[in-house]
Parts: sequence; structure tokens; C-alpha cells
Amino acid sequence: MKCYLLLTIAFFYGMVLHAQYGVKSSFWHPDPPHYKAKQAIEAESLFPMFFTGGYHAAAGFRYDKFRVRVSIINGGHYNAEPAGLKNQKDDFKRFYKTSPGIFLGYNIWKNLELYTFLEMHTFAIEQKSTGIRQDIRSNDFGGGISYQFFFGKYIYLQPGLHFYLRGDKTRDFNGVKYTIPNADVAPVIRIGFRLWEKQ
Repeated sequence: MKCYLLLTIAFFYGMVLHAQYGVKSSFWHPDPPHYKAKQAIEAESLFPMFFTGGYHAAAGFRYDKFRVRVSIINGGHYNAEPAGLKNQKDDFKRFYKTSPGIFLGYNIWKNLELYTFLEMHTFAIEQKSTGIRQDIRSNDFGGGISYQFFFGKYIYLQPGLHFYLRGDKTRDFNGVKYTIPNADVAPVIRIGFRLWEKQ
């Protein structure tokens, strides 16, 4: 019943959009397309963080093909250690504590965005055998690539891939040394809402 109701709403929403934007425009292919917006304001979230007891929120401003975005993340019990290229996942876990970030992107083709970022992470490092935790502060920088898939005029999904780089950081756990990986590679997926745009 719920599925039927959602499909019905989506159908009528598409019909309204079709009537509003004319024959050339459709739910899946608005005219003009989103990537031609001269300015836009967007809000989005790396929503899987909510499933791990954390949260993520971001706000972005697009000017022509450039986009700047600020964000805040808390990963809850999400373990980021397996994303490290040289990790110690068998002995340690690594969790995102509340951390801000800033992103600068450029649309290289349609809704395909290439960007760089600086995230001022605080990680909680947990030794699996003892449950002892220590924090590590790290200014992570790097790059990413992602694509905005719009569903109608406002909502979009933006899957992508992030590459993080950071300096050496270590902690001692009663004689057992933990060294944070200098690089992480992680797939990401964000859900977003285009609050306003100007063509």
C-alpha cells in the first residue's frame, strides 16, 4: 500500500512538473538541465552516517561551474579503519568524531563534479583487545569525484569516491603502537535537495 501511494505521488509530481515546464521538460530531463544553473544553493547529507548512530550535514553554493560546500560529520560507530591503504584493521578501529570540512568543486561535464577538500577530523582510535580509546586530530586533504543524479527538480543522489591524505600520527596503547594510515579511499553517497537555483 505504501509503495503504491509513493508511486502515485511520484506520478502526479511528474505530471505537475511536465505541465509547469512545458513539453520540452520532463521529470527525468528538466529543461533547462540542472547543470546549466548559473547559481544554486543546496543542502545534502551523507545519509549512511545516520544508520551508524552518527550524522552528516552540508550546505553548498554553486556559481556557474564552481561549487563550495561546508560540512560537519560524526560517524557514530562506523569503522573507517578498513578504508586505509595501509591499515591496522585487525587490531584497531577508527571512528569519526564530530569534525568540520570544506570542499571546492568544479563541474567538468554535465553533473560530474571533481573537487578538493580539507576535513579537520578528530578520530577515536580503539584497541580491539582492550576497548581502550585515544583521540587523533588530523587535517585530511584530498580529492573526490561524484555525479549528481536528479529526481525531478529538487532531489538528487550523489555517489562518489574520496581519496584522503594525511600526515603521520601515532598513539601508544600500552606498548602497542597505532599508526594512522596516510591515505584512505572510500566510496560515498549523499542525498541532497536543491533549495534554489537561478538560470
